[in-house]
Amino acid sequence: MKYDFEIKEISRYDATEFIQKLHYSKIMPRLTKHFLGFYMPQQLQLQPLLVGVLTLGWGTQPKGTINKLFKGLGSEDYYEIGKMCMLEEMPRNSETQMLSKTIKWLKENYPDKKFLYTWADGIVGKPGYVYQAANFLYGGFLWTNIYITDKGEKLHPRSTKGLCDENVIFEKKRDPTFFDNRKAERIYWLTQDFLDHKKILKIHGKQFRYILPLTKKARKMLKQSSVAWTLNYPKHKDLEWHVSTKNGKQQLKSLPNIDSNAEEYNSRNINAHK
Repeated sequence: MKYDFEIKEISRYDATEFIQKLHYSKIMPRLTKHFLGFYMPQQLQLQPLLVGVLTLGWGTQPKGTINKLFKGLGSEDYYEIGKMCMLEEMPRNSETQMLSKTIKWLKENYPDKKFLYTWADGIVGKPGYVYQAANFLYGGFLWTNIYITDKGEKLHPRSTKGLCDENVIFEKKRDPTFFDNRKAERIYWLTQDFLDHKKILKIHGKQFRYILPLTKKARKMLKQSSVAWTLNYPKHKDLEWHVSTKNGKQQLKSLPNIDSNAEEYNSRNINAHK
């Protein structure tokens, strides 16, 4: 079924509240420029129904991300999809239609943008089927890491400063010479002994890269990219997970359980919009 979604820019608060009820990751990207709400007109109602939200902005290194792929380009040349979700009762192809509307919106409102860029979180079981259905091009994968606590809370390494500080104290008590010959008493990646002590898993998995050229000129630029963009899409069989242990990485048959409602360490970031 085809829907004639209406796009409106909505507030950060409203977008965040909607996303956190539905998305597997409740932490919002910091560098967000647009919060797009997708409404389905309702008969016999005065207000259209908000059925989806998509955010546009950039990741942690806006210029570096695009410049590595296309030398000379900067953050002004693209947008990255940060979050995207819809009401669960919407039909399966609704997200593809939402992407189609987003592309049309970008071309009408930001005609100078060359690319729409995004990642699919293979590490949480997402090959990126919605981007494949929308004819995005696939540009390979990167290995990435997450932590999962014994309560099922997913932690990004960038959000573990408090745990890293705790890890420093742990290692100093365990071995007073741990930081000898080091420049500073700092830990950026949680040590295996500390992970075992806290019952936290360090998981290694794939992150799949996708892009959509928004102009004819941008499509021609694909040949100059540092990566090959193809339609050779990843599938579920391409998902892979490894867990860190004292004996090195061990492959897992599946991803350990993640509880999207667990907020012991992420609570501050989750509630930052309030």
